[in-house]
Parts: sequence; C-alpha cells; structure tokens
Amino acid sequence: MRNSIFSLAASIAVCVPLLTASLSALAEGRHSHGHGMHKIGEPGKAGNVTRTISVKMYDNYFEPEALDLKEKETVRFVVTNKGEFVHEFNIATAAMHETHALEMEMMVEHGVLEPDRINREAAKHMQEIIGHGMHEEGNSILLEPGQTGELIWKFPDHATLEFACNIPGHYESGMMGDIKLAH
Repeated sequence: MRNSIFSLAASIAVCVPLLTASLSALAEGRHSHGHGMHKIGEPGKAGNVTRTISVKMYDNYFEPEALDLKEKETVRFVVTNKGEFVHEFNIATAAMHETHALEMEMMVEHGVLEPDRINREAAKHMQEIIGHGMHEEGNSILLEPGQTGELIWKFPDHATLEFACNIPGHYESGMMGDIKLAH
C-alpha cells in the first residue's frame, strides 16, 4: 500500500508540470505539434526554396550562431551533427522551446534519447503509449553524431523566433540562436 501511494505521488509530481505547461502552450496556440504552427511558419516545399543554409551542430553551439532571413522566405536547412552527442535543430519561439524541452526530457526518461544515439524502438513504444516519441514535427530535426538531414521551412511575415537544441541541458548551456526576419 505504501509503495502504491509513493508511486502515485511520484507520477503526479512528474505529470502535473508537463500537463500544465502543455495546456498553457496549447491555450496560447504555441505548441510545436501543429497547433499554432502558422505563428512560426510552416513546412516548406522544395520547389519554393530561395536558398540553402548549412547548419553545423557542435556540442553546445551552432554554426552559424544566428540567422538573418526574410519574411515569408522558404529556406532549406542542411543540418549536420558534428558533435559527440545527439542534437536537435528546432525552429520555434522561446516559449515553445520551453514546452518542447519538457517533451525532450520525457524522451530521455523513456530511453528514446541516449547521449550518442536515438533508440527508435523506445521511440515507437513511447509513441504508442503517450502519442509522442517519434519526433516527426516539421519544424525540427533530431540527429545522431555524424548524421546530416534536411529541413525545409517557410517563415511567417512577423515572428520572434529562435533555433535551438532542446535536449536537456543543451539550450541552457547556450545551444540556441536568434532568427531575425527582415521585410
């Protein structure tokens, strides 16, 4: 009985902050899973790409450190993980990054994200159980060390955006950059 009460209390302690943050983000239309996506842009089409930008992810920083883009521009990002750990390139607002960081923390807790690899079987299992785990949002790409991937994104006409790695501890250690949109 005592163990059951402890397990229930521990589950509540983990789930309540995540649920609160997710509901708050949904209410404001900022969640990265398709809700309010128009506020940060939308997945772009290859035929509309105006330029290609190479992004390199190192352990706790990006090259380039910031991006100067045009409003409504469609950009192909060729992203390479040059670090020793799994990294993410995610386009969002600061508030969306904060919410997504909680989801990434859950991915670590469920064994999806290991320091240097993505456990695809654990991701499938997490997806089946809670509907999150495959990390297939259009505004983000998750790469193991040495991997390269592409993301095509059409930016909105007005937004305050960042690109960041939301793996626990990475954003906090400076693995983020500003996206400036000009007319």
